[in-house]
Amino acid sequence: MSEPSLPGRLSREDPDLTERQRGVFNALIELHGRTARPVSSEALAHEAGIPLSPASIRGALAELESMGLLERPHASAGRVPTARGWEHHVRVMLTPAHLPAAWVEEMDRVLLHSTRDIEHLLNDASRLLSAFTRQLGLALAASLDEEPLAVLELAALDRRRALLVLHLGARTVRTLVLELESPLEAPELEEVAAVLRERLIGLPLATVRERLAGDWELARGSAVRVVARSARASWAEPVSTPLYRAGVMHIARHPEFADADRLGSLLQVVESGSPLDRLMVACLEGQAMVRVGVDEDHALSACSLVSYALPGAVSGAVGVLGPLRMDYARVLSVVDAVGARLAERLA
Repeated sequence: MSEPSLPGRLSREDPDLTERQRGVFNALIELHGRTARPVSSEALAHEAGIPLSPASIRGALAELESMGLLERPHASAGRVPTARGWEHHVRVMLTPAHLPAAWVEEMDRVLLHSTRDIEHLLNDASRLLSAFTRQLGLALAASLDEEPLAVLELAALDRRRALLVLHLGARTVRTLVLELESPLEAPELEEVAAVLRERLIGLPLATVRERLAGDWELARGSAVRVVARSARASWAEPVSTPLYRAGVMHIARHPEFADADRLGSLLQVVESGSPLDRLMVACLEGQAMVRVGVDEDHALSACSLVSYALPGAVSGAVGVLGPLRMDYARVLSVVDAVGARLAERLA
C-alpha cells in the first residue's frame, strides 16, 4: 500500500529538480492530465509551448525518467508520470485550488444546515464530492455501538409505523423506521418513549440493543413490547454505516478503465468497501491527504485516493477515488472543505 502524501511535506527521496527539469515535468503533468495519453517531446514543444530546443526537451525527459518520475508505457510511445512522479507532484509542486464561492455555499447549505441523521449526511457528502470533482465520492463512519444514547424520541408515522430517533452526543442522530406488529396510537407511543428513556438514556448503543432484546422490564407492558420487538428486528446487527459512494459513472468514463476486466475488478473493490474503508481512516485527522497508486498488486493500482479522516467523536472519513492523473489541486480542496464541514456537523 502507498503512504499518504501531503502538499509541502517533502520526502528525503524527492529529487531536487533543476528549473528546466521542473518546467518540462510540470508541462508533461498538465498535458497528460488533459489527454490521458503518453506525451512526446514534440507534443511538449508544440502543444505545451516549452521554450526549449527539441534536444533539450528530450534530455530533460530522459533525466526525469532516470529519476523514476516518468516512464514509457511502450517502447515507441511518449512518457507518462509514474506513481512516484505523481507523489512528487503532490508533495513538491501542488498548491490546492481556490474553490468557487458557489461551491462553498452549496456545501454549507447541504451539510451545515441539515437536520438529517448521520447516514443522510454521509450520503450527501459522497454526492457533493462526486459532483464537484467528477470522480467517485466516498464517505463512511465507523460503528456507533460505543456512542452513548443522549436523547430518545418516538413519533407516530401512522398506526402501524413509528419513527425512533436516537441522539448520540451533541449532533449525531440515528433514525429507525419501526414496522409495528400491532397498531399503536400516539398517546401509547408517548408512554412507551417515557419508559425507554428511563431505562436506556446514557447507555452505549450496543447495550441499548441488548436491553431491547432481553430486558424483562421492557417486556412487561404490551405497547413497550411491540416497540421493543420492532426495534430489535431493525438492530439485528451492530449499528454501523456502510461505505457511501456516488459517481460510479465517472470512473467508467476514464480511458484508464476502458478495459472491461480492469473496470470490473475496480468496481468489485468499490462495492465490497475493502480496503478503501480502512485506508480512508488511516490518515492524519482533520487534513486531506493523497494515496497515489493505492495498491500495487490490486485493482486500485491505477487509482489515487484523496481522503480526510474526521476528527472528533465520530470515527469516519470522506474521500475521492479517481485515476492517477486526477486534478489533485481541485480534489484536495474539495475533500478538505467537505470533510471540515462534516466534522463540524458531527462534533
